Amino acid sequence: MMYYRKALMLQSYVEKQVFGDIEDGMSGVDLTNTHGYELSREVRAQADLKFTYVVTCQIYGQQKQKRAVEAADIALLMQRNEALRVAYIDIVETLKDGKTYKEFYSKLVKADADGNDQEIYSIKLPGDPKLGEGKPENQNHAIIFTRGEAIQTIDMNQDNYFEEALKMRNLLEEFHGDHGLRPPTILGVREHVFTGSVSSLAWFMSNQETSFVTLGQRVLANPLKVRMHYGHPDVFDRIFHITRGGISKASRVINISEDIYAGFNSTLRQGNITHHEYIQVGKGRDVGLNQIALFEGKVAGGNGEQVLSRDVYRLGQLFDFFRMLSFYFTTVGFYVCTMALSGLDVAITKKARSLDSTALEAALNTQFLFQIGVFTAVPMIMGFILEQGLLKAIVNFVIMQLQLCSVFFTFSLGTRTHYFGRTLLHGGAKYRATGRGFVVRHIKFAENYRLYSRSHFVKAFEVVILLIVYVAYGYANGAVSYVLLTISSWFLSISWLFAPYIFNPSGFEWQKTVQDFDDWTTWLLYKGGIGVKAEESWETWWDEEQVHIRTLRGRIFETILSFRFFIFQYGIVYKLHATGKSTNLSVFTFSKKISVNFQLMVRFIQGATFIAVVTGLAVTVAVTSLTVTDLFASILAFVPTGWAILCLAITWKSVVKSLGLWKSVSAIARLYDAGMGILLFIPIVVLSWFPFVSTFQTRLLFNQAFSRGLEISLILAGNKPNVQL
Repeated sequence: MMYYRKALMLQSYVEKQVFGDIEDGMSGVDLTNTHGYELSREVRAQADLKFTYVVTCQIYGQQKQKRAVEAADIALLMQRNEALRVAYIDIVETLKDGKTYKEFYSKLVKADADGNDQEIYSIKLPGDPKLGEGKPENQNHAIIFTRGEAIQTIDMNQDNYFEEALKMRNLLEEFHGDHGLRPPTILGVREHVFTGSVSSLAWFMSNQETSFVTLGQRVLANPLKVRMHYGHPDVFDRIFHITRGGISKASRVINISEDIYAGFNSTLRQGNITHHEYIQVGKGRDVGLNQIALFEGKVAGGNGEQVLSRDVYRLGQLFDFFRMLSFYFTTVGFYVCTMALSGLDVAITKKARSLDSTALEAALNTQFLFQIGVFTAVPMIMGFILEQGLLKAIVNFVIMQLQLCSVFFTFSLGTRTHYFGRTLLHGGAKYRATGRGFVVRHIKFAENYRLYSRSHFVKAFEVVILLIVYVAYGYANGAVSYVLLTISSWFLSISWLFAPYIFNPSGFEWQKTVQDFDDWTTWLLYKGGIGVKAEESWETWWDEEQVHIRTLRGRIFETILSFRFFIFQYGIVYKLHATGKSTNLSVFTFSKKISVNFQLMVRFIQGATFIAVVTGLAVTVAVTSLTVTDLFASILAFVPTGWAILCLAITWKSVVKSLGLWKSVSAIARLYDAGMGILLFIPIVVLSWFPFVSTFQTRLLFNQAFSRGLEISLILAGNKPNVQL
């Protein structure tokens, strides 16, 4: 970002040459000769009058006390860049009347001639300023140390280019340009994502982000006039915003997506937000699937909180009809539509079934597959066509499909749906740190399972069971028709189940698979306790997964949703030969005996042998009216019913604990997670057995340099476990 200062120095140097006002008699010389312009004291002073770069790092004072490496790096940056300032919170402990008191100071420092920190401002605060969300509090703490009429907010994962910095004064002139009824209060700037060459995932995210910061925001700004502040590096009218609440709202939870609230605030106060594409700032996006999922989870949860905010309500009340619809479908409406993506498809499919039109039903399901895999990529395709031409756009789109972009976007659909829905039901969205680092490494099976178990795996298994029941009891028109009718649902389920392992570096390498299985079983069987982290024990992780269920409203909603499993059980038990053709609700009594005694069954399984189980099943089939088909149906009914009982027990945890049944519930939950993990592991183990699968995955999903480095490291490792990859 110090390119801005360098650009100002160069522009000032050249202008003074033109007007003959440079010291040392250098007027009238060749304008192309700019050698030594950085040594001019007048030019440096002119740049310092117009530009200051404030880095806000609240914990810099604590890092200095601990002599951390980060503090030394920040000090080195200040020594090398004289216009750089660092704002931080200084905590001073004082002893008064035998008690220790903490005093908080907001400080701004720079590097002096000797390289030491020189204090510029020190403001005593009434208390700890960290009351809300960390990032907006950090911005609000440092904005008082800025000056001038404009302020540009920059993230730590952003870069800049000297040729772009030369355009900044042209951008600032836009504040005085004609942009409608009101002058601009936020100047939107496009971003150049430079991490797209790392892997296929990075390329997908780069294309998706590029289409949004160019084509998307261009349309939002004009003609829709609903562009907000979606993140840095937008330029703010500092005077306008600092006198109207600042650039960040920092209330805990509700303002988890603090960026867009700056746009809400500016629009509500009769501001004008524009977008300009002749200047850009570099940006590094997340390159790993887990990083991407955490980021999208944070954004989806933030949108869930926006639904509950007064800002969205007020904007909806004040906008005209067309602007209101545009605003809805470009903010919270996008996530609502994501949750209801298949609603229209289901309605039309039911109509096709009522007309007994198998061909129409198959066509609709194929269309739905096209929709979930390609519809989310439409903005990217349009961006390709506009910027690269039709032919290259088609080539890029085909390459993306070969690199399984439909699998990735379908998986992302599940991520957004889960976190947005959870926030609507329970609230409590939280910031999910992704690190924004260059992370292209093998992710262990247990880590993927912890992150995606409840958001993707459980829902995917539920869909798979429904598809199995459909083919077993509800469809009899041939295998080809069944595939055509259910291909979209199977694609959705497989994407949600195996995308984390398909896009995992060395995901099908045999040594990694063996290590992952050992790590997963250790984590699954390790007992939790005080001080044990979720990464070390299944019990701790399981307890943390229930934290979001806090309110009575949330418990009621969870209870209502859990009853869908009992309806499913009724449909399956109705098909048992042992119940005859009865459709009475009394058929529940057949499977309730199993459900009631399930806790005893868990204890019995722990001490019984496999032979005894097989013998018991054989005797049951021989003596009773149960058939082998009934046993299969009982399993299909029993698994979802057990999960429903488990969900209800978790929802009403305090009641179950008072009854002394919580340990049994924990044992059931562990058994379910073990079963889901085994079902996920089997295909991975089979594919890992073939060496060419891992090589094909690496070549397909990662760039040539990374693929070559990975293969060389495997050769050098030999038979040793390559843990560091």
